[in-house]
Amino acid sequence: MRRLPCKHVEVDEIWTFVGKKQRRLTKMDWLTRSDLGDQYVFIALDADTRLIPAFRVGKRTHGTADKFLFDLSRRLNGRIQLTTDAFTAYPQAVNKAWGSAADYATLTKVYKSQNPGPGRYAPPEVAEVIPKWIQGRPDPKKVSTSYVERHNLTVRMQIRRFTRLTNGFSKKLANLKAMLALYFVWYNFVRVHGTLRVTPAMEAGITDRVWRMEKLLSDEVTVWRS
Repeated sequence: MRRLPCKHVEVDEIWTFVGKKQRRLTKMDWLTRSDLGDQYVFIALDADTRLIPAFRVGKRTHGTADKFLFDLSRRLNGRIQLTTDAFTAYPQAVNKAWGSAADYATLTKVYKSQNPGPGRYAPPEVAEVIPKWIQGRPDPKKVSTSYVERHNLTVRMQIRRFTRLTNGFSKKLANLKAMLALYFVWYNFVRVHGTLRVTPAMEAGITDRVWRMEKLLSDEVTVWRS
């Protein structure tokens, strides 16, 4: 997808792992399987259309952030307002991708410490939200990561590989990337959004119809040219 009309983009990462969690890696794993351990899915979401214009799978590093935002910048048309979390790699990556041609702010969430009791899992409660201006003139009312964070729940609900405390996790990084590619096509073009009543791709003006997954997986290939 290219020349997308997104104007208010939210960015976040969702954690998963391949093979085993990072803390369980052995010396042999480090030597033979660089894909094992923690992986993060970097996701960009347009707050107006709910379209996912770009994603990237990798370690939570400066290099992954640079490649992700560079790819995102090449897919969008015109100036955007961007909101990310406080991951330290983002400001430099934004500068590399857009220079001064983006309005950019970060949002830091401070969580309360709590003890839900033995054997019980509970998500942490947000105590404070701290917005921070980085560059340009971001609209304070649009500084948010709420939509992309809500989408993280959709990912965990729709993709078995992201379900916690099960054995459905990915065993190979290539399989994780392939599954995510299928998911994002389905999310953008096939799934009708409950609030929009159309697909995100339709809301963004990329297509005028709901696509069928059967056609996407068949040998019929549609090429969209600008």
